[in-house]
Amino acid sequence: MTGAATRLSNIRDHIARAAKSAKRDPNDVTLIAVTKQRSAAEIEPLIAAGVGDFAENRVAETVEKWPGLRAKHAGIKLHMIGQLQSNKAEDAVDQFDVIHSLDRSSLLASLTAAVEKTGRSPSVYVQVNIGGEEQKGGVAIAELPAFLDQVRASPFRLEGLMAMPPLGQQAGPYFALLAELARRHGVDGLSMGMSADYPTAVMLGATAVRIGSALFDD
Repeated sequence: MTGAATRLSNIRDHIARAAKSAKRDPNDVTLIAVTKQRSAAEIEPLIAAGVGDFAENRVAETVEKWPGLRAKHAGIKLHMIGQLQSNKAEDAVDQFDVIHSLDRSSLLASLTAAVEKTGRSPSVYVQVNIGGEEQKGGVAIAELPAFLDQVRASPFRLEGLMAMPPLGQQAGPYFALLAELARRHGVDGLSMGMSADYPTAVMLGATAVRIGSALFDD
């Protein structure tokens, strides 16, 4: 196997073990390869190894890099995981199948207008500012119920909630809180967990984990 395939196999094993510990089916967890600042040559081995879900955090990089890859490989699903500016809404709707960073009414309005113009409608996760960090995007916990009502009344399929715990703190309590918010508000999907903490996220209910460096770096 290539280095990418070996790393992918190891990560899938870790996901399976974490899921088993939580009495979950590992097939209920989607592995999303985060490919920001990665070249097509670095991405191709992951596609060959069977990865079908990829994430970027910038619209401009996606527009530049992915049309060629998607033309060569059918069935790829692209995820937007970075903060999204309203003026990039049309390009985002055109490029992405899933948007994980929906976090405000103005962005929802811009995306809705883009859907009406393009005819494409990605599914969405609502990003929650789980740590109450001023510098980080996401809906405040207190504002989540009202915002979820807005999303449910929109053209978008609500996949679930997304969050990134504060750096330098144990992720588990934040993952548990996001899972509790999802249960409280009748949301199924949980996009949480990255290279450093995805086994914990899986044990606490993640349905999508966003893996970057662990897939590419030894």
